[in-house]
Amino acid sequence: MMNNAILSVSDKSGIVDLAKALKDMGINILSTGGTAASLRKEGVTVTDVSDYTGFPEMMDGRVKTLHPKIYGGILARRDNPLDMEALNKHQIKTIDIVIVNLYPFEQTIKKAGVTFEEAIENIDIGGPGMLRASAKNHKHVVVVVDTADYPMIIKELKDTNLNISYKTRLYLAHKVYLHTSHYDKAISDYLSSLL
Repeated sequence: MMNNAILSVSDKSGIVDLAKALKDMGINILSTGGTAASLRKEGVTVTDVSDYTGFPEMMDGRVKTLHPKIYGGILARRDNPLDMEALNKHQIKTIDIVIVNLYPFEQTIKKAGVTFEEAIENIDIGGPGMLRASAKNHKHVVVVVDTADYPMIIKELKDTNLNISYKTRLYLAHKVYLHTSHYDKAISDYLSSLL
């Protein structure tokens, strides 16, 4: 059963329609800073990650989602009684859908006159962590990194009474690892160019 989703995106294309569809299906939405503000502006009710975790976003947004209430909710194996017991003990909700796209590092470094500090601040930390955790636990978590997949997810959720097939989950997990490996290579290549 899909109960909770986390939405944290730099590219906000299609996110409002996706969020509205999830809400219409009864799925609660956790969100961060700019994404939460964009959704609220369009009338979508969301819970700030900081309200859920009890910790504010800090260090100019460097620390938002790096919290056991987020990663525990993502990584818990729903068919493992000890994992579920740990969630209950620590009042952690399962996070069943993770919609994340990353800070625009490659676009940033292509800008004329970009400083090293600007480039470094556009290295996403929490986003890749959530993506990798979700892809690792794809048996239990639906993870979406590509805005082009939003319509497919909405349709499958509607057509299957809030279920996503294992084939789709595996496909989405594969896309995550392709994406994060490309992202890390872009950062590595940039740093190499400065040596």
